Amino acid sequence: MGEQEWYLEYEINKNRPGLLGDISSLMGMLGINIVTINGVDNGRRGLLLLVDKQEKVERLRSILQSMDNITVTKFRKPKLRDILAVRHGRYIQRDADDKKTFRFVRDELGLLVDFLAELYKVEGHKLIGIRGMPRVGKTESIVASSVCASKKWVFISSTLLKQTMRVQLADDEYSTNNVYIIDGIVSSRRSNERHWQLIREIMRMPTAKVIEHPDVFVQQTEYSMGDFDYIIELRNDPNEAITYEAIETDVGFSAFE
Repeated sequence: MGEQEWYLEYEINKNRPGLLGDISSLMGMLGINIVTINGVDNGRRGLLLLVDKQEKVERLRSILQSMDNITVTKFRKPKLRDILAVRHGRYIQRDADDKKTFRFVRDELGLLVDFLAELYKVEGHKLIGIRGMPRVGKTESIVASSVCASKKWVFISSTLLKQTMRVQLADDEYSTNNVYIIDGIVSSRRSNERHWQLIREIMRMPTAKVIEHPDVFVQQTEYSMGDFDYIIELRNDPNEAITYEAIETDVGFSAFE
């Protein structure tokens, strides 16, 4: 089958000395390479593996299931959340009811940047919404993740320096290698028809678009929350409420061509 990545996660029932060494030795005897290993949750360990034969996967699965000291919780082709969990030592929190909503707090900005960068690297259209209060790190995360993914970021509307709203782009700003950033409040509440023509044009492009304040954006536009592929919620702390009254008064205005 050629070399393929697999993700193994197990819960430690009894953390005896030498347990990890025994598991690593077992994989070595089976000819399975360990790419990355890390703790991913309380009492759980995750491993990214490289395997060249399906029978090795089945053999490893059978042996691990017979071990009393661990319980295998995941053994599958790696998903993006698996890769990032091993890389950062923690899982991204996902909404139990809405599977496309992912939650972060400010001290997880590194994880958020990595997550967004991996999304940008996948070619094609994707629409990402980011909820969060002012100065929590939304725009900074979008820009930093664009750098990590080797993409150019283009502001369509923004309040980063002063409130701006684009009505046209330069020729070199049209590219599927760009990440387009839209402030949902600015575009939906204070825009003109030329600005909306530009947004509709960008929405049709097969590249990443990131909209801050997506709930406000859809209130007065033809778009809906169902159009979004991912929703990110970024808070200062897990219990912070995301409201829009204070956000909508925290702006000035400048339009440019």
